[in-house]
Amino acid sequence: MKKVAVIAHQKKTLGGGLDELRVRITEREVGELLWYEVPKSRKAPKQAKKALKAGAELIFVWGGDGMVQRCVDALAGSKAVIAIVPAGTANLLARNLCVPEDMEEAVRIGFEGERRRLDLGRLNGEHFAVMAGVGFDAEMIADADRGLKERMGRLAYMWTGLRHAGGSTTPTKIKVDGTKWFEGDASCVLLGNVGTITGGIEAFDDARPDDGWLEIGVTTARSKLEWGRLLAQMATGRSDESPFVRITRARKATIKLAEPRTYELDGGARGTADRLEAEILPAGITVCVPAEEGAAQQ
Repeated sequence: MKKVAVIAHQKKTLGGGLDELRVRITEREVGELLWYEVPKSRKAPKQAKKALKAGAELIFVWGGDGMVQRCVDALAGSKAVIAIVPAGTANLLARNLCVPEDMEEAVRIGFEGERRRLDLGRLNGEHFAVMAGVGFDAEMIADADRGLKERMGRLAYMWTGLRHAGGSTTPTKIKVDGTKWFEGDASCVLLGNVGTITGGIEAFDDARPDDGWLEIGVTTARSKLEWGRLLAQMATGRSDESPFVRITRARKATIKLAEPRTYELDGGARGTADRLEAEILPAGITVCVPAEEGAAQQ
């Protein structure tokens, strides 16, 4: 392999850190190693484009879902091959693809694993690999991002989730592939490319990251009791069997809200919007996965 690149979030940790990552990569037959470190994930796209322009054949992304999302957004539609080194908090994409939080194994998968073409969602022009949402989940994530995630890790999502459960609903209209699908009060709208979300919950039981479809779910739960019933159903059975959930799939979707609400992509809050345009980009990125697990995934 002639050129390998690393795009790393300096504040994320795994195993022996970035020093170990450099050693494990250089143990392989690598002609040239391109190395880019960033202090924040939003600075990663520029480095990802640099790596692609420099001719990197394999790009290791060190960090969490936010870091991966920023990189796939920059590399969407290209011939780039991404290897995830899951050094974040939730690592949802890595978990869905069976890439373990283990330095040695993640590097091995990068060099020896299966190359799998995955779909990407696109929301208001920005790509995501796992999920996007507006309302409850985005507000929960934005709350967790305010320093709590660094102190509490994955528990931050549970803590803020309990705080936001029972919050407001918003009059919402959703069209899927040009047809009216939902109209009513909603507490949350989710767009999924994979099945498992924060907390290991199966939000979209039939989702596949390479089926060419975008999963769409709307939640109408209002009170803490209703949210409790919903989360219990999602944890123990199929999400679409809850009376507080509707789920479908589409190539494109338009979401209109009566008032602006916070939205998120792959666990990163983005601000507020009252209109969201979503679509699927089939086979939008190539990711390294374990050979056997990747072939059997979902």
